[in-house]
Amino acid sequence: MPRMLDVSDEVRAEIGDEEAARLLAGESAPGSYDCTSCRTAGDSEQERTSTVLFIGDETAVLAFAHATCLPSQVVQVTEEQLQGAVRSIGAVGAESQQQVPQTHQPQYVQQPQHVQQPHQSQQPSNLVPEQAVLGVTSGLVLIQNELHPALVVEPTAPVARPGTLGSGDDFLPLLIEQGFMPLTELAAVPPVLHGWSVLLAAGQLHAVLQPNPNGGRPVAWWQAHQPLQVTDGWRAAANKHQQVLMFAAPVGSIGRQPREDLMRDALDKAAADGKLVAAALPLAGI
Repeated sequence: MPRMLDVSDEVRAEIGDEEAARLLAGESAPGSYDCTSCRTAGDSEQERTSTVLFIGDETAVLAFAHATCLPSQVVQVTEEQLQGAVRSIGAVGAESQQQVPQTHQPQYVQQPQHVQQPHQSQQPSNLVPEQAVLGVTSGLVLIQNELHPALVVEPTAPVARPGTLGSGDDFLPLLIEQGFMPLTELAAVPPVLHGWSVLLAAGQLHAVLQPNPNGGRPVAWWQAHQPLQVTDGWRAAANKHQQVLMFAAPVGSIGRQPREDLMRDALDKAAADGKLVAAALPLAGI
């Protein structure tokens, strides 16, 4: 039976027209699946479904998502990130495995939650020196009587501008140059920063992506050393708004807060002190 699949031009270019036709005809796509974003059941025979292709250096994994959760797209990851998914395919069952005779040899998995991140958190490209690590906390933030999914980013040390030897902290100026907006209060949702995105796959937080300075697919600005669990409420809010609010502050401005109300108090104080920037980032490179 034909499937209600969305296969983007980008995905089609990777898997080939022949395989794309087989998918759309229902010859190589599963009817039911677990959405790679919200992790709830989907049915490509009954509802629009997106094909999401995770590509490593030598391997690719084709996953499926509700079209309301994610658009059809290609997501570039490292080969190391895909190894867990590839190793787990045997557990999925032979009947659900189908090889695609393409360069990347995509393999179907229904829940690529096994995609692993590098053991150490990667530092932002050309932004954070080796001695600084980005701390990232997820939580819900109330703005204009509506809950929004948020990420709060704070480095563990001052961030110097690349190529300088000074002791100053250029973390916020560097982000402002990228398009993040300074905040004096959390009164409204910050504007969308196009080109940046948040990768939420298999219901877990994987990375914050930024535009590739050399063109092509986005690259990781931050990657979790392992996929971060988020609450059902956070994931539902992210799928509802199709974006995540990212707040960033210099070292020592926010700290580790055990509750969302205390996190909000810290954000309000950082904003009032002129130490907070923010942007709304679309999900998964939309």
